[in-house]
Amino acid sequence: MTREYPPEVYGGAGVHVEYLVRELERLVDVEVRCFGAPREGARAFRPWPELEPASPALQTMSVDLALAADDGGDLVHSHTWYANLGGHLAKLLHGVPHVATTHSLEPERPWKAEQLGEGGYALSCFCERTGLEAADGVIAVSTAMRDDVLRVYPAIEPDRVHVIHNGIDPEEYRPDRGTDALERYGVDRGVPSVLFVGRITHQKGVTHLLDAADAIDSRAQLVLAAGAPDTEELARETETTVERLRAERGGIVWIEKMLERREVVQLLTHATVFVCPSVYEPLGIVNLEAMACETAVVASAVGGIPEVVEDGVTGLLVPPADPEALAAAVNELLADPERAHRMGEAGRRRAVERFSWRAVAERTVALYERLVGG
Repeated sequence: MTREYPPEVYGGAGVHVEYLVRELERLVDVEVRCFGAPREGARAFRPWPELEPASPALQTMSVDLALAADDGGDLVHSHTWYANLGGHLAKLLHGVPHVATTHSLEPERPWKAEQLGEGGYALSCFCERTGLEAADGVIAVSTAMRDDVLRVYPAIEPDRVHVIHNGIDPEEYRPDRGTDALERYGVDRGVPSVLFVGRITHQKGVTHLLDAADAIDSRAQLVLAAGAPDTEELARETETTVERLRAERGGIVWIEKMLERREVVQLLTHATVFVCPSVYEPLGIVNLEAMACETAVVASAVGGIPEVVEDGVTGLLVPPADPEALAAAVNELLADPERAHRMGEAGRRRAVERFSWRAVAERTVALYERLVGG
């Protein structure tokens, strides 16, 4: 059970589900139930029409009811708060174990109140808490995420929380020396580039990157592949700052949409430095994607990021919400492109050797078998 499933994938949780399902299908029978329009490979459900003017969180709960309505499996696996309640209801209704993967935790993201409203945020927290506290197994995508789960939800016994990292497909995410995507979006391949890929949210820290932009070497271009703002206010704030930077600093390329995967890979390949300024990140799958494309990473030392980015080897870690430290680390690598190149090569080796979707699926199925057998 998941909100996101191809072709409607906009975040790390959707990427996780897409690749996990592909590998799980080699090992077990899988039926995907998701949100949204009808599509091949999944059963999709929309919110009840009667709730159209209501809170998005309440609309989500109506989809959860539909997700849980039909039987059809020995176990149910939900992803994110959007589907956690559906998984819990299926557990109760059909008497099957429920596994929930935590890609983030609602109480750790208070800014969601801006997106959902105070009442909607209360509902999203309720859905997550209800699903996780009663789940037979909780998967944390990093050790840091497991620590957060046990701290935020002390009612969950530690032996129910299992660390299974996110993965990467090194065949899809690998260096692409083509330049058509760069030309399409106005990225100058002859100039060093600092790249951000992500949604415009408080969580992803794009405002901190923009605050650092004035201190980043002006000879480098700042490429923002950033869309899907959480709120209109954040969208306006970002637009105002970008326009100021264009006028005062120059060298700003803002791609205001979610890109195709092939385009992202090409941008990552040609970037001198990839920046992940997140203030909250249970793992940070986008860092794995950059590393697999042989790009050095500058990232916040939060959540599970230090479990992915090896400081001084595959990139540099900086304190979160610290534009000065962020700019200094970026400039350090811009000034030493050979070092950045070595970090990129080390990053791909680490991504290929330590993180694979096949291993993720095998560990997930082992948990399924233990719960169903038990």
